Amino acid sequence: MSEIRIIDPTQYPNWDEILISTPGSSFFHSSIWAEVLKKSYGYTPLYFVVAGNKGISALLPVMEVRSFLTGRRGVSLPFTDYCEPISNGKIGFLHLFNQVIEFGRKHGWKYIELRGGYSLNSDSFFLNSEITRNSQPLPAEASAQAGETRNIIPSSTYLGHTLPLEKGEQSLYKGLRDSTKRNIKKAKAEGVEVRISDQPESIDQFCSLNSLTRKRHGLPPQPFSFFKNMFELVIKKGHGFVILGFYEGKAIAASVFFHFGKKAVYKYGASDLSYQHLRANNLVMWEAIKWYSQAGYESLCFGRTEPENQGLIQFKSGWGTTEQQINYYRYDLIKEAFIAGSSNVAGFHNRIFRRMPIPILNRIGNILYRHVG
Repeated sequence: MSEIRIIDPTQYPNWDEILISTPGSSFFHSSIWAEVLKKSYGYTPLYFVVAGNKGISALLPVMEVRSFLTGRRGVSLPFTDYCEPISNGKIGFLHLFNQVIEFGRKHGWKYIELRGGYSLNSDSFFLNSEITRNSQPLPAEASAQAGETRNIIPSSTYLGHTLPLEKGEQSLYKGLRDSTKRNIKKAKAEGVEVRISDQPESIDQFCSLNSLTRKRHGLPPQPFSFFKNMFELVIKKGHGFVILGFYEGKAIAASVFFHFGKKAVYKYGASDLSYQHLRANNLVMWEAIKWYSQAGYESLCFGRTEPENQGLIQFKSGWGTTEQQINYYRYDLIKEAFIAGSSNVAGFHNRIFRRMPIPILNRIGNILYRHVG
């Protein structure tokens, strides 16, 4: 069995150059994203990897989260929509995951969370307590006979939407839902102007709108330091940008996009609800789609969506996207089992946050986010 190494990709020479040619890789596997999480929240990158002269054979990225409020655990990866393990088929996922379990036990982790992605499913897992204690892979024949090892349930489930971009602008426009086309036309007719920016002020404008949006959803905004690091490490270095929608000189909608290789990701969106009738969000998204299509990118991922958020699902499906299921998995190291959870974060706390002034919400976000990664 090939040797598994534990690395910090931010300290690994030419990590992104090696990664970019690896099938199944994404922006979220990159050293760029690892550096943002590491610098913003103090997480420790522990990327379990099998790599050689021919590139990466297997990879399971993990961040160790240490918190006196929520405990110590391994997450793949915090604040990341999806980050599925990579394997070329020669290195079994089980062998990789067992190493993570053994590391977690030795370092007092409560659990391991996998933000599986589109292709991860129960067939990827053949685990039981005996296997994980011995840290040995289970042969395929044996795994088929072990009924209990197939009882793998997601801790939460989301929907993902992806848009292929290679067919060109005209075909992309034809693939839009009629209501989406009307909203784009309305925004233009109302005088909404769109700017693509990689300048520092664009992040300031986004953060102002993001505070309004998070308050509306009953959540504290992410720390400004996180977005500042994101600008310095991602946008400033040419791996993303902010697209802003303006009305009469005022920023009323903004979205943040990342790109890596030939794949793009819509990561954050924010807007001023009082201008919703102008449909600026639709024009902002359309300009992003056009830009990425013209630049030769292959796909645009719209990120994850909670199944109960039908409004956002309707928005994302209106662009001609394909829909996938994204499963998250949580392996409890005390119970030695995968455990169920819930993707629904709504509750009494949301009503409280909605009533708070934005400056107070900002302070709460600065304190809490590193603990909930």
